[in-house]
Amino acid sequence: MKKIILFLFILNCSINVIGQNELMKQYDLMPWPKEITENSAKFIINSDVTISINANDEKHRVRNAAISFLRRISNRTGVFLEQGFPLEKSKANVTIVFDEVAELNIHTDEAYTLVINDSSISINSRTDVGAIRGLATLLQLTQNDITQYYFPGITIKDEPRFVWRGLMIDVARHFQPINVLKRNLEAMASVKMNVFHWHLTDDQGFRIESKIYPRLQEFASDGQYYTHEQIKDIVTYADNLGIRVIPEIDVPGHASALLAAYPEIGSKDGFEYAVERNSGIFDPTLDPTNEKTYQFLENLFSEITPLFPDDYFHIGGDENEGKHWNENQRIQSFKKEHDLKTNHDLQTYFNIRLEKILNKLDKKLMGWDEIMTPNMPTTAVIHSWRGENEGLQNGGSLIEAAKHGYQTVLSNGYYIDRMLSVKHHYSVDPIGNIKLSDTERANILGGETTMWGELVTPLTIDSRIWPRTAAIAERFWSPQAINNINAMKKRLKKISFNLEELGITHIKNRDVILRNITDNQDIASLEILSKICEPLKIYQRNEDGVEYKTFSPFSLFADACVVDAEDAEGYSDLVSKFINQPDYSLALQEQLICWARNHDAFSKLKMNPKLAHLESLSQSLSSSSQILLSSIDSKSLTMDELRDLNNHLKVLEKPHADVEVVIINSLRLLSEFCKTNYLED
Repeated sequence: MKKIILFLFILNCSINVIGQNELMKQYDLMPWPKEITENSAKFIINSDVTISINANDEKHRVRNAAISFLRRISNRTGVFLEQGFPLEKSKANVTIVFDEVAELNIHTDEAYTLVINDSSISINSRTDVGAIRGLATLLQLTQNDITQYYFPGITIKDEPRFVWRGLMIDVARHFQPINVLKRNLEAMASVKMNVFHWHLTDDQGFRIESKIYPRLQEFASDGQYYTHEQIKDIVTYADNLGIRVIPEIDVPGHASALLAAYPEIGSKDGFEYAVERNSGIFDPTLDPTNEKTYQFLENLFSEITPLFPDDYFHIGGDENEGKHWNENQRIQSFKKEHDLKTNHDLQTYFNIRLEKILNKLDKKLMGWDEIMTPNMPTTAVIHSWRGENEGLQNGGSLIEAAKHGYQTVLSNGYYIDRMLSVKHHYSVDPIGNIKLSDTERANILGGETTMWGELVTPLTIDSRIWPRTAAIAERFWSPQAINNINAMKKRLKKISFNLEELGITHIKNRDVILRNITDNQDIASLEILSKICEPLKIYQRNEDGVEYKTFSPFSLFADACVVDAEDAEGYSDLVSKFINQPDYSLALQEQLICWARNHDAFSKLKMNPKLAHLESLSQSLSSSSQILLSSIDSKSLTMDELRDLNNHLKVLEKPHADVEVVIINSLRLLSEFCKTNYLED
């Protein structure tokens, strides 16, 4: 009997997944809801659309979201609405009902129900945050035919899988102005993310104003920092969107900038501390044996924590190699005196002192997974970032932390600055198939994407965060079974386009950079190249952190290129189809013609040093495409042509101006096919 019940359960789950995949072909929702069913209704979007809020919206979250919804739906459809603001006492055809105004924390209820009928739409939730999540879903359901825009008849019951769905932005390596942060907060809310992790300090800059320690902004920020009022503004702006803000002050390592301002709490006497201009891991470290260090941090935290109402406070704690500790005899004596056998033990001593300081300030300490040591109290929150690539044999620290009683958040697998594909990130599930007890599962709060700032500026940061982060947001919100790669990619195209409504620059700034490279000449030939090239991956660009400084140019061809190059996957499919059915070659030939002719257009540009770096790439792409095109057309290939083709492919296999040509494997496959089938004796 048990086997029958299990079989029926699995069968029902399978049928449900199949049904969801069919619906994904129709609707571009991201993240995908927990439950969605269709009906035959159609709510027409016309000038009579009105919204009423039937609840005590004392924080105005829902009113503000409703106004934004009305503006976006009007701009998206071209419909002239009679009412541009929510109605207070009149009857409306879109009604929003919720029970209470939420205080943002890990217990905030974000569930909602959305029902669309012919003449009415209702959004119901327990909290105002749930209501704005429902509005975000409704906006994504906008459909149209030839004559009208409409919302399809649908019932959705939705809630998140994880309570912590975050994006970390590093503003220390490259400062990001307030407007950049706000547009990214809007984008986060549009895909139901709810934590903004603000990495505010590092070796390259200390980005918070301190009125107690003013040397921090005078000597550690290069004049680029956030005032108290600006921080309050961001926190309020995020709160309005249902997003919590978690600050990070990274200690005891990554402290070059801090110690440039206050060297007296450093670990090496006489060391010339300075703000770092390169990337990497550096030696300057706070002195954990100096009581002045704790007094300094307690004073600083006491000043800063009131700006951030959230319960959690991130202290970093990563990548401290302890070199300056090893070189300081006084610190070594302290370790012996306190029976601290390793630098990990000493850092745990430091972390425990900080936790006591933060507890007095009603904050919960959070840190990168290096802080998880045998003596670290389980009241700390472990931010898991390391995997097998960083030498952890078990593949990561998330499950280990949960099993040891720590609350934990996952970022391993979601490092978007590594320039890996959306498929890679989407394939990472925070838990996977690991069996956990209810308590252990509850300890896994969720995950964060991490946008480290070494290679991004306000010009390029959006293109590194989006649209991949929207797909990652689905891993954090949607049921685990929602994991179809092709369905995700189809929906992501629409979501990516819609992000432009919020001011996200990930699409348009490519052309801005290309115009800069050409000095405002015709960029068409560079656009074609950019669609088959991707930035070098996993920190191959700026290897060892010494090629680029914080003030180096980030308006180069690599900065115009993005992950998941637009034409690469399509070309790979064309090659596969052609190899299986050589008679169907028209689409493949059209693509090869485009590339074969592209160098002629590139050659017409007035050359400059930035363009010169791309000349061999352009030439070899066109020449190899021409040889392959001719071979397919004539069904012949000479030895001389094969030799030339291989030489050009060798050129394309090498990095060019910090990019890689990601169609090279497909070109090789096509080359091998022509060699096998068309090579003349």
